[in-house]
Parts: sequence; structure tokens; C-alpha cells
Amino acid sequence: MTSSATPSAAASPHATLFIAASESDSNLYYVTRFMAPDPFVYLELKGERLMVMSDLEVDRARSQATVDRVVSYSEVERRAKAQGVKDPSTVDVVHLLLQDAGAKEILVPSTFPFLHAQRLQELGYTLRTKREPFYEQRVVKSAEEIRHIEASQRATEAAVAAAHNSLRRAEIRDNLLWLDGEILTSERIKKLINVKLMECDCVAQHTIVAGGEQACDPHDEGHGPLPAHRSIIFDVFPRSAGTRYFADMSRTVIRGTTSPELKRLYRTVKDAQEEAIEKIRDGADGAKIHQGICDRFEQAGYKTGLVNGRMQGYFHGTGHGVGLDIHEAPRISRMGSILQEGHVVTVEPGLYYPGLGAVRIEDMVLVTKDGCRNLTNYPKTFELD
Repeated sequence: MTSSATPSAAASPHATLFIAASESDSNLYYVTRFMAPDPFVYLELKGERLMVMSDLEVDRARSQATVDRVVSYSEVERRAKAQGVKDPSTVDVVHLLLQDAGAKEILVPSTFPFLHAQRLQELGYTLRTKREPFYEQRVVKSAEEIRHIEASQRATEAAVAAAHNSLRRAEIRDNLLWLDGEILTSERIKKLINVKLMECDCVAQHTIVAGGEQACDPHDEGHGPLPAHRSIIFDVFPRSAGTRYFADMSRTVIRGTTSPELKRLYRTVKDAQEEAIEKIRDGADGAKIHQGICDRFEQAGYKTGLVNGRMQGYFHGTGHGVGLDIHEAPRISRMGSILQEGHVVTVEPGLYYPGLGAVRIEDMVLVTKDGCRNLTNYPKTFELD
């Protein structure tokens, strides 16, 4: 399977082909708006979008999918058998449809199954791939998509508010948080968040509630007792069970006494985040926005590098697109993108120093012609009283 040499070469194949499950393939769901847990065939042939569905799913697909035509897999399979194919495979079924259209060149996603690709090449087809986004229009969100993302964000905010209220109610004993006579743990707070999200018809995975030293690893989900007097990072990114659109928000809080050093760390991250948001607009360069944050942190005395075998400082990107995937184009990072009106992106700088603690603050914004609209309503409060 070869990769297209230029975007234009990949943009005009004779056919586009997916063999995947739309439950796990966001591009396939985007183009069909049909949710299926098992792989099915999707083809774009001569301007027509068609799905080849099993008897189990064909009627549902015909009533729900936003394609031009839904074809019965068993009917095409019977045709293949009539032509002498003893035990038709999925590729044999695809081959018959491609022959009908006279297509010999196929554009497939980079995740296309290797065995299917190998068999199609043996049959004489030329396969080409393209980099993400496979469908470029996915990066520019429609008004409906923005409403879906905002609905997921409101659910996120309600869940985080419930969690923060639990921290406010907690007592402090021996530098730990206690609630209702028990030590308050990361697991308990994550369960509270995830159940609240389920009540809002959202599903969360890998929710982060990480305090103290754990917070210094940006992807540590957190475990065990939550500390008092130290920063606790909340990073919550659920997907709507109905619309499939994600939201993403991070907040850093502390319950107890805040040291001057932690206050300064928080203020530095918050100011940098808000300055970056002010720079976002149609045509802005994500790489320059990211570098601006890096420069600001350096000027404030917060260095980035390896110390005692562990990274500290600022060592991740500033933002990413959000939609049907939690991480999608564009990027606000060292290898950034030019932002465009209609992009929905996060802005989430952070600083991480073992021994001191960590701070990350994240909002989602909609890029507009002259700036951006913040889709996040939740307050940025560090000290929980």
C-alpha cells in the first residue's frame, strides 16, 4: 500500500473505500452518521456514497445512514457465487462493486486492514492513502457540531462542579482530605465525576484526578488519597453517548493552605493561557502561539528539561482540535497548524515540578474571524474554600 505523493493525487481516486466499524472509526461515522460495532463496507464510487450491510443491519442502515444507497451484502455475495466464487470474502464483494464501476485506483484510510489491502493489490488495484484529516471538512465545525460539543461541555462542567463541591466539604487531617469519615481518594472523585456524566448521557474514560507528585506526570490518572495543601489536577474529557462529540476541560485546585510558590505557579499558567486565548483567530499560527507560551514561562524563570531522569517544566503541546475524536486536527504545538474560522481547539498550558506540584488549565474555544469564542463557562478557581 503506497502513500500518495501529493494531496492532489490522493484527492481524485476512482474510489474511496473503508472496511471498518463506525463505532471506533470517526471518519466512517462522520461520513455515514451510522453507528455499528462490527466492520462494514463503505464505498464512494463515481460521486455515489454507498454502504454494504449485513442482513442484521441493512434495514437500520437504510433508515438511519446519511448515504445515497445501502446495498445488501448477501445479495452481492450471491452475485459473486453465481460468477464462480466458491466462498466469497469481503474483498470479493468489494471487487464485484469496483468492477461494476470500472474503478482501479482506491483511496483508503491509513488504518485500512493490511490483509484486505494485500488481497486488493493481488487483484490489480492501486491503493493510496492520505494523512489525517481524511475528510478535511471535519476540522471546520458546523453550527450543529458546535452545539453538540457545547452540550458535552456543559455536562463536563456539571460533573467537575460536583467533584469540587466534595473537596470543599472535605476535612483536613494529617495533610490528607477526609469526607464523611473516610479518606477522600482519587478513585472516589473519579467515580463521582463519571457517574454524573452518565446521568448527562455522556461517557468518560481515563478521567484524571491527580494530586501532589502524581499531578507532575500530565497523563497520570491519579490514585489513592488526595493530598491537602497541594495542587490537584482535574482533566475531564467525556464523549456524548448520543451525538458522539467530545468536550475537554482541565482545572487545577487546592484544598488547604497554598504556598506562595504554588500561587505564583498557578498565576503564571493562568496568565499564559489567557494570553494565548487572546491570540487565537482565523489565520493565527498555532506554532507561534505555542512558542509564545514557552517563551513566557522561560522569562518567568520556569525552565523545562530533564532533572534527575524526569522531565519538568512545560513539555507538551498547547492545544488540539476536539470533535468526534478527543485529539484531532488542528494542533497548537511545536508542529502547529494555521487556525481557521470554525476550528474548535483546546488551550491547555501547564507547568510540572516534582516537589512543588503542577498546574494545568484548559478551555475549549471556537476560532472566529476576528478572535475566538470560549466554549468553557467553568470558573478558574485555584483555592477551594
